[in-house]
Amino acid sequence: MDTMTVEQNGINAVPEAERRGRPGDLFWPWAGSNLSLFGVAFGVYMVGLGLGVIPAIVAGAVGYALSFLLVGLVAVAGTRSGVPTMTLGRAPFGYQGNKLPAVFSYISNVGWEIVLVTLSAQSGAAILARLAPGVPATTATAACFAVAAVVVIAVGVYGHALIMAVQRYLTYAFVVLTVVYMALMLPKLGGSLNGGAGPGEWVGGVVFAMTLLGLGWVNCGADYSRYLPASSRARSVALWTTLGGAVPPMVLLVFGVLLTGGDPNLAKAAGGDPVGALAQALPTWFLLPYLLTAIGGFLAGAIMDIYSSGLSMLALGVPVRRHYAVLIDGVLMVLGGYYLLFVSSSFLGTFQTFLAIIGVVMAAWVAIFLVDMWRLRSGGRSYGGPRPAVHQGSGVCTYDERLLRPGAPALNWAGLVSLVVASVVGLGLITSSDPNIARIVGFLMSDGMKAGTFAGANIGVVIALVLAGLLYLLITTFAGRRREA
Repeated sequence: MDTMTVEQNGINAVPEAERRGRPGDLFWPWAGSNLSLFGVAFGVYMVGLGLGVIPAIVAGAVGYALSFLLVGLVAVAGTRSGVPTMTLGRAPFGYQGNKLPAVFSYISNVGWEIVLVTLSAQSGAAILARLAPGVPATTATAACFAVAAVVVIAVGVYGHALIMAVQRYLTYAFVVLTVVYMALMLPKLGGSLNGGAGPGEWVGGVVFAMTLLGLGWVNCGADYSRYLPASSRARSVALWTTLGGAVPPMVLLVFGVLLTGGDPNLAKAAGGDPVGALAQALPTWFLLPYLLTAIGGFLAGAIMDIYSSGLSMLALGVPVRRHYAVLIDGVLMVLGGYYLLFVSSSFLGTFQTFLAIIGVVMAAWVAIFLVDMWRLRSGGRSYGGPRPAVHQGSGVCTYDERLLRPGAPALNWAGLVSLVVASVVGLGLITSSDPNIARIVGFLMSDGMKAGTFAGANIGVVIALVLAGLLYLLITTFAGRRREA
């Protein structure tokens, strides 16, 4: 498909004639979208949980790898079917029932678009203040915001082929510029960091790392693998997705942890304004390359989000073409970014809570999705319907084409009940530092639990993941045996 031709496929199955490429191609979009300097701040956040250098690095690496492995497994479903992620969710939830998780997916994608474009505008304005001190801060912010929004919307409208090409070249540039940046910042790094990490801090670090990275992408995994040939090896699809999404941000996380050990004041400032604070220690000659690296990293993630949010909108049943859905999402992104930049006084204060709440629901969703996919692979029945079709001679299971039409089964109560129960339990086992949000979460925890190390672990994310998968497996197995009886 020509990179400068607007993609015409929506949530339909991509025709076999249009499917090409290799699993290794998946490394580039996931690497580019997660190789932003915001990853340095993630390392600072990990240390803030009370972890020392080694515990913070190990917990972060484990959380990154586990969470993006889930994205890789979801990507396998895209290769098998040629259908985007949230449309495939109709299998375990039903045609109408799938709209519940699709709403959360849409909110997650649009929320990340707004955050990333806002950060890119703030970053550009902070660095332009040093390059051109006479430019008013509001003017610089508005200009950077306009450029960022136009780029994200334009690439999202053109679609999959342009995204894959852009992300590849952005990744090349980011790697080179990030290596130079790290070399310049080496004198600021150090390992003298105290932290008495107990089980609560370790678990909290792993869970927080999962919500920072992979659990924010599980609802997009199949969107970029569906153009690969159906004969692509599932193991390779999962491997390259995991490597692309987890390895580059691991490097940035290690850098952020070591920065906290070497210069705690700079790290504290970077936690609130990662790009602006980290630019203060750089020589003037590297500010422009640094600006391009910072803004480009944020935009690479926002491009992936706006493309997937458009597909989530179509999965909700909104009767528009894919590129029009992207334009609608772009309008919401601009409105949200304008509010955060020019109206709201602060938005990062509730960032961790936003991640945890969305992480709970997406963790429950991905568990149900993967259990259902495993049942298809092993020949189980899909949403009470017929056995899945199989490509002749390939042994690769596909999803029933009725999922794409309103005539598909409306509700799959097994998936919906599992999602709701697991999400409610998960939300009851997380906490928030935001007093307004704290009233609606943590309702299953005692005051003593909230005051201890258990509170910071946000164990509700993992509980939701495990509980949802077990519930769905038990309910569908029991229902299948009743039908056979």
